[in-house]
Amino acid sequence: MNLTAVFEQVEGGYVAWIEELDGVATQGATIEQARENLLDALAETLEARRELARRTQQGNAILSRETLPFGGFHAAA
Repeated sequence: MNLTAVFEQVEGGYVAWIEELDGVATQGATIEQARENLLDALAETLEARRELARRTQQGNAILSRETLPFGGFHAAA
């Protein structure tokens, strides 16, 4: 599975966001900087959502927590 990074040129630089994930957005002076910032924003968003989920699940009987590789999945075009 691949995520779609969208870049839009605006006055003073670029804005960027992940098409499939609401709330993952950033900006940069160059497209390269916007791309780097977008990867950082994605990592920070996933970590924040993971932490929020764990706080929400406290006290529940979690049977397992494991890494789910998604490299073999293909999103519809």
